[in-house]
Amino acid sequence: MPAETTVRRLVDAAERLFAERGIDAVSLREINAAAGQRNSTALQYHFGDRARLLKAVLAKHRPEIEARRHQLLDEYEARGPLPPGEALRTLAAALVRPAAAKLADPDGGRDYLRVMEQLVHRVPPSLPEDGGGSIGRWRELVAPLLPEAAVRLHQRFMAIRMTYVELARRAGGPPARDDRLFTSHLIDVVAAVLASEVSGETARLLAEREQRS
Repeated sequence: MPAETTVRRLVDAAERLFAERGIDAVSLREINAAAGQRNSTALQYHFGDRARLLKAVLAKHRPEIEARRHQLLDEYEARGPLPPGEALRTLAAALVRPAAAKLADPDGGRDYLRVMEQLVHRVPPSLPEDGGGSIGRWRELVAPLLPEAAVRLHQRFMAIRMTYVELARRAGGPPARDDRLFTSHLIDVVAAVLASEVSGETARLLAEREQRS
């Protein structure tokens, strides 16, 4: 079997089993067997360890998502200043839509979303980002639209986590004929999270915490 085919089968098997059973709950031996590899060391030979295999699973989908999100952010910046509510919803859409497109990707897209949901729940969260990544750029564009307290309280990460939690929930169910309504409503919810005002109580508690630190 050509090495390229072996690698692809290993990545596909890992993607499916990581989604179904959990990134840390499935053994490398089980992934190797699910990929139809008689050589028990095939996975270690091609990837070395679980972390590199996970990186390969994410790399299968990331370029498409990154390109689309950068495109949406380019369009946002080209439009110039927008009213705050419109700006936040436009940026919420730039976060959600590229990932939501994976719901309709038959080549492991739904499994990828379930894997990403596990990563945002890790402590600390594990979001794959390289230099120039779209998530970092998105965070920078959102920050000026938020109160300083909301930035310090990680409101942007809350929006990211909610995005992947809801996408994973959708991906775990039967495929829908049309995900447009779901996606639009998720954008509304993410925009609302970003637009949420920090209450007086929260602001006071934040100030007290920062005084103690």
